[in-house]
Amino acid sequence: MRNRWGILAIIFLVRLTMAFQFQSVATVAPLLQQAFGVGLSDIGLLIGLYFTPGVALALPGGAIGARFGDKATALAALVLMMAGSAAMAFGDGWSFQIAGRLIGGIGGVLLSVQLTKMTTDWFAGKEIATAMGIAINSWPTGIAVALLTLPAIGTSGGPAAASLAVCAAIALGILLLLFYQPPPASTAGAARFARLDRPTVAAVMVAGAIWGLFNVGFAMILSFGPSLLVERGWTVAAAGSAISLALWISAISVPIGGMLADRTGRPHALLVGGSLGIALLLVLLTRSDAVIPIVVGLGLVSGLPAGPIMSLPARVLAPQTRAIGMGLFLTVFYAAMMLGPAIGGRLAGLTGSAAAALDLGAAVVLACPLLLWLFERIPASRPKPA
Repeated sequence: MRNRWGILAIIFLVRLTMAFQFQSVATVAPLLQQAFGVGLSDIGLLIGLYFTPGVALALPGGAIGARFGDKATALAALVLMMAGSAAMAFGDGWSFQIAGRLIGGIGGVLLSVQLTKMTTDWFAGKEIATAMGIAINSWPTGIAVALLTLPAIGTSGGPAAASLAVCAAIALGILLLLFYQPPPASTAGAARFARLDRPTVAAVMVAGAIWGLFNVGFAMILSFGPSLLVERGWTVAAAGSAISLALWISAISVPIGGMLADRTGRPHALLVGGSLGIALLLVLLTRSDAVIPIVVGLGLVSGLPAGPIMSLPARVLAPQTRAIGMGLFLTVFYAAMMLGPAIGGRLAGLTGSAAAALDLGAAVVLACPLLLWLFERIPASRPKPA
């Protein structure tokens, strides 16, 4: 397949499996607590463990793909993801849940790096914000599917059944990825290991921090929103369905945000407005009974900044530095996503309520506009080529 929009559809569906696997813990968190006798702090740690390998593997992930090929590396990543979910399905103790989560996370890291680079290779300079908006839209879509399906599967068959459902989804992803083809004249192959200058390193790291903190805020909705509603007397299935509304609506707002950024040339306005809106709605969610309107609002505003944020690295990375640059970008992102849920779970455990984790999400999202200001200052200081 050589049509870039067809390729983007493949990337979208394959990336969806990673989101489906990530959300598999949060959607059945009450069931895991009952089955293994653990608390919210342990659940938060287990959620964050999925991103732990990213701190060490995201940066060399680009080099691994360069050595073995993007497609082969992505297929191997999917196999690791399946192995992790299988370990969680068939393991008896909590240690198997931790080990399986880490193995799945290793695969998820490698897959994320390769798919992000594949998207950039096909769309750099050609509607990149729109393409990135569509590609990352697979994340909320996959999480929404998990919220709708896994609670019912877990309630009827236990947490192991939910993990087996994740294995089935990953198997479909492997079949789809077999149809992927690289761009016919990719410039990504030239000088893969060129060095990044200091201003570019700084700019990419700040962009990664923006993406990481933005996702930490959104992850608090997905990871602790169901538990918050269960605390208020909702059933596990009803809580998952209600929170999934944010994902389904963001599935529309994410690509809209990318298209608006490309056509209006004002991506920063979308980023700042979306960050402020998410922070306000997260605060309201923990203090109001108007759950559905607030969740709908979160879905509307949370998707708009995603494409503009993901297009930030492409603004400062040349084709020959793209592999290492995207690895650095995702390293910072994974560090934030590793710490965020763990800290949120810790706060929830100390206060006895999941509301504390959502308040943390509101606080970190407010840092994104400040980091965007810093990002704009760094490239301006880069020396101009002779």
